[in-house]
Amino acid sequence: MKLEKAAILKALESITVAGEGKNMVESGVVKNVITFGDEVIVDITLSTPALHIKKRAEVDIMKVIHEKVYEKAKVKVNVKVEAPPKPEVNQIKGKPIPGIKNIIAVASGKGGVGKSTVTSNLAVTLAKMGFKVGLLDADIYGPSSPIMFDVATERPLSVTVDGKSKMKPIENYGVKILSIGFFTQPDQAVVWRGPMAAKALNQMIFDAAWGELDFMLIDLPPGTGDIHLSIMQSLPITGAVVVSTPQHVALADARKGVAMFQQESINVPVLGIIENMAYFTPAELPDNKYYIFGQEGAKHLSEDLKVPFLGELPLIQSVREAGDIGRPAALQVDTPAEEAFNEITKNVVQEVVNRNENLPPTEIVKITTMAGCSATKK
Repeated sequence: MKLEKAAILKALESITVAGEGKNMVESGVVKNVITFGDEVIVDITLSTPALHIKKRAEVDIMKVIHEKVYEKAKVKVNVKVEAPPKPEVNQIKGKPIPGIKNIIAVASGKGGVGKSTVTSNLAVTLAKMGFKVGLLDADIYGPSSPIMFDVATERPLSVTVDGKSKMKPIENYGVKILSIGFFTQPDQAVVWRGPMAAKALNQMIFDAAWGELDFMLIDLPPGTGDIHLSIMQSLPITGAVVVSTPQHVALADARKGVAMFQQESINVPVLGIIENMAYFTPAELPDNKYYIFGQEGAKHLSEDLKVPFLGELPLIQSVREAGDIGRPAALQVDTPAEEAFNEITKNVVQEVVNRNENLPPTEIVKITTMAGCSATKK
């Protein structure tokens, strides 16, 4: 007896595979049917490797062909499994933001080295130089930009851009700012796992009306962790700046911060290292320098790692006071702080120019596993 392919397909329409919802033919599980006289070969593809589902599918196919087509048919079922890829829990879909020319990540190996202070002063100095500047406070668990810019009580408004509702960043001193601190109470701790933090960052990056920016500075949390990976999944970073103090403990962690960006799978250019709290000069002894945390440690580290040294910032009381009252020290005209930040900012801009002239655009990276920080480029 010669079996008809159409009759077999019609019989297979009465079978539903667990998890598919539709019958075996309609859902595309049946890939091919071949007949040779009374012999039938059915090729199917399942989305689950579960043995009991595979066996159930084979039995059901044989049974329905025997019952509805020909009871003595010789049936062979070939099963192939193509499991869908596992979802990446902390994956943020990366894409460039139209209108933003350069994205600079400011990082530190450890906390307490003044990274956020340096970021805020770099931002206002760039604005003073005439650049259009934005600052994304990505330190989800310890946001400080709202205080440093004297906008802690402000809340971003909703604006419509191209028919879509967007957050309007808070602006002060010529810098556009977004921070999780705008959406929490001063005494409220942010206790979030990675996916929640990633979602918040995603909204502040892509659901915001940043407009045209020459520079977006991203104030990263201390260390090397989930937020850093999420940011690099999310945006093509132009380059990274690492902040450290001169002491050995901070330098050891700064070295790890540089190594993170330089991994082959991540490959974000390191624009350079800034040495903060390099020395202390008392007002009554203006010619004296006291190297409280060690001398030129970050400078030596930059030479060792063969990355640019962007400059040193002295330990100045007014810098701390300015941050506490929400007026970055770089705004104070004709002061040692302004002079130091001007010099460092010029060096950062020059390194960005060099980077853009000599290197291709940075690719967004797609993190495939947290183990060993393994990643592949998108």
